[in-house]
Amino acid sequence: MLRIKSLILLLISFILFSCSKNFHHNDQKYSIAYIGGEYDGLLLKNFLTIQLNNLNIYDPSSNLELQASISHSSNLYVTNIDNTSDRENINSSLLVKLKNNEEGCIIYNDEITVSQFYVFASADRFLSNQKAVKKIKEDNTKELVRKLVKNLNFVETSCNKDG
Repeated sequence: MLRIKSLILLLISFILFSCSKNFHHNDQKYSIAYIGGEYDGLLLKNFLTIQLNNLNIYDPSSNLELQASISHSSNLYVTNIDNTSDRENINSSLLVKLKNNEEGCIIYNDEITVSQFYVFASADRFLSNQKAVKKIKEDNTKELVRKLVKNLNFVETSCNKDG
């Protein structure tokens, strides 16, 4: 009975491991174009470079060039009548194009979005609000880069010359 239970647990762990492993099936390498946007752009470029390097799909001289820009916006939500639990929603949006420089065409064009809430203190002088916004923007940027890299698995890297 103990052998059966341990074999079942072993089988379950193999299934979970195989489902959670992120293999990059596309063997193409990508370069990254200049990303503007001051600190947010620098953060995006760093996270994108690190993620592509970790998957061994980054090559600064590649013909497949990622052109990206990031923007963040916020909205205020009052969640109850007493106004005791104000929340701010930070929306982050990544606009990305994949350009094949060799053939001179745009292969992939997408907008990826993600958002998070935080409860904020009602006075402007609290530094916790500023730190929360900075941390959420950083976390959102990481998540946007993860989503982009997952999407790159399914991108056809040659231009469609029909019509």
